[in-house]
Amino acid sequence: MEGILAIWQRDLTKFFRDKARLFGSFTMPILFLLIFGGGMSGTMESMMSAGLGEEAGDFNYVEFVFPGIVAMTLLMTSVFSALSIIEDKDFGYMKEILVSPISRVSIAVGKMAGAATVATIQGVILFLLIPLLGLSYDFTALLQVIPFMFLFACALSGLGLLFASVIRSTQGFQMTVQILVMPMIFLSGALFPVNNMPAWMDVIVKVNPVTYGVDVMKKIMIDVDTLSPAVVEAMGLNITVFGRQVTILEEILFILGFAAVLVLLATISFRRANA
Repeated sequence: MEGILAIWQRDLTKFFRDKARLFGSFTMPILFLLIFGGGMSGTMESMMSAGLGEEAGDFNYVEFVFPGIVAMTLLMTSVFSALSIIEDKDFGYMKEILVSPISRVSIAVGKMAGAATVATIQGVILFLLIPLLGLSYDFTALLQVIPFMFLFACALSGLGLLFASVIRSTQGFQMTVQILVMPMIFLSGALFPVNNMPAWMDVIVKVNPVTYGVDVMKKIMIDVDTLSPAVVEAMGLNITVFGRQVTILEEILFILGFAAVLVLLATISFRRANA
């Protein structure tokens, strides 16, 4: 346990000391909010009104996309935080950890917890934009979504951890992760509905873990019960797998299982690295 806390604390300390990283990490989310929130909100709301008429109600596209932007921040921060593992390899710090009495599971969990904590902090800071955007989420809902944000970030950081444990160069890691991250964002429903995709693309949407993380966050933050069934259908807030609608509990269990599998794979990778 002490090893996990030491690794977690080190990653957290590095984050708060790196001011450029602290402020630079908000550039992409704010840019996406400006483009998709400000630029596309009028178009999306007009399309909803034209297609659904009175059933669209007071649909607010920015309210729909904001949880997706937060999820995108969790994804990018969690995965790219694993870059520190490659840097630690270059400076010899990782070798010292691997030859220490700390178990490989503790190393994986400590790195995962550190990256997830940093990502969750950044996601929570984005909540400060809510009043500036004219949004009104229930305060209780925001408190309820934070623990899931941490779980979701753990799963995503495990993905970055796995890649960083097998890739030797920072350039290779960045290229691989960028190729992986962008489709995961755009095929998750974070920025626009993904319920009318071609069959082959729908398969990718359904196996994408970010899809379920985004869906849980939207269902917690947005009062889905107040929306008409037509809006819920149009916005893709009723994910179905094999013709059956997936519940929030099932989505959370899927993310939990995904995180556990990645910890196991990362642990095996660390053991091979020290073999």
